[in-house]
Amino acid sequence: MGLSEEIISEFNKAFQKARIAGEAEPTAMVLATSDCGGLVTSRTVLLKALDENGFVFFTNTCSTKGRQLDACPRAAATFLWKASGCQVQLVGTVARVSDEAADAYFSTRDRGSQIGAWASDQSAALESREALIARVREFEEKYEGREVPRPPHWTGFV
Repeated sequence: MGLSEEIISEFNKAFQKARIAGEAEPTAMVLATSDCGGLVTSRTVLLKALDENGFVFFTNTCSTKGRQLDACPRAAATFLWKASGCQVQLVGTVARVSDEAADAYFSTRDRGSQIGAWASDQSAALESREALIARVREFEEKYEGREVPRPPHWTGFV
């Protein structure tokens, strides 16, 4: 079951009100996920799309949130828009977006973000800043002069 036009319309009204009120990052939402044992974690992610299928965000599937959503596909999210005095809470099941949808969104990201998706071992301890810079350079060289494909570990959830 998708989202009704009424829900989408009401969210969009609140979202526009937040933007007009000067909310610094109106697409930011706190996303709570859990492992199948019930241990909950939360973090801020950015809403990238909203349609009849739901609220869409993108992530590295090797991250804590990606692993949790694959194993236990339920989540809650909260938008807190202090500038407009509004808060929106969501709860429900999630699913991966299609590869086509993930590819389409990935292609709109700036090249640095695309390279970063390959270079970053999200949620893993960083060996050193120098090691990350070396990985970025490695992928910059690998994809020099050509389009950066979407990594297989990077997708969206709705």
